[in-house]
Amino acid sequence: MAPGEPRRVAYLYVLPAFVIYAVFLLYPIGRAVQISLYDWDGLSLGRWAGLDNYVAIVADEGLRAAFVHALVLIVFYAAGPLVIGLMLAAILNHAKVRGLGFFRTVVFLPQVIAMVVVAVAWRRVYAPDGTLNALLGALGLDSLTRGWLGDYTFALPAVGVVGTWFETGLVTVLLLAGMSRIPSSLYEAARLDGAGAVREFFAVTLPSVRAEIAVALTLTVIAALRTFDLVYVTTRGGPGDSTSVPSYEVYHRAFGLGQVGSAAAIGVTLTVVIFVISFGINRFADRGVS
Repeated sequence: MAPGEPRRVAYLYVLPAFVIYAVFLLYPIGRAVQISLYDWDGLSLGRWAGLDNYVAIVADEGLRAAFVHALVLIVFYAAGPLVIGLMLAAILNHAKVRGLGFFRTVVFLPQVIAMVVVAVAWRRVYAPDGTLNALLGALGLDSLTRGWLGDYTFALPAVGVVGTWFETGLVTVLLLAGMSRIPSSLYEAARLDGAGAVREFFAVTLPSVRAEIAVALTLTVIAALRTFDLVYVTTRGGPGDSTSVPSYEVYHRAFGLGQVGSAAAIGVTLTVVIFVISFGINRFADRGVS
């Protein structure tokens, strides 16, 4: 067999998967980049715009705000569920709760419900005559009631809380799976050294689930940055543009305003942001493991 032939044979095995990957991912991304360089309404002949659509993302206050809103949602989609998930997973892992499998199913349940259904349900919760205001009224806190999704101050946090509820179960299950693989000998050694529950968590549990934390952060950060259906169903980016996010701007500009080139530029920029953040998370995790 000639030198190098086994490698060529290996490439042949990889080729079908690469062709599918190229056709359904690389080619659309390339086309999106191409379209982003034109001022095009999707119907007539496009006009070369160069980098004008990308400059507009920085110059346009509304577009800048959309990306800032997406970064704010990371706090609700990723940071909040991670903190809550770590606490829940640590408690459940140590407590050895009976029916743990059932609990995992319950907390993971939001993940199997379509986000449109989730959005419709929470829209009813946040309605002026909805569940949340009814609960506040029953507690004598009528001064706190409001139309949550129509309030300029609270609309974005209200959307973010839905993300926290939705992602917490996924993070908890991932962390529980990681904690269940930690050897009990590590905890025994920590206790012999006089470690309490808090020190045991930071010295043994947290370093041992670094890989699971990286996976959870990657999934939840991506979910936060590309969220669309939740915003579309609950607020349509309003009131004003207080809940507008890049994914919604892509839809609104392409199909509402006929600015396909601008929409493509936003989509490409969002893809780059997601890649950079995901790469940073995984580099940090790999450095910690090594």
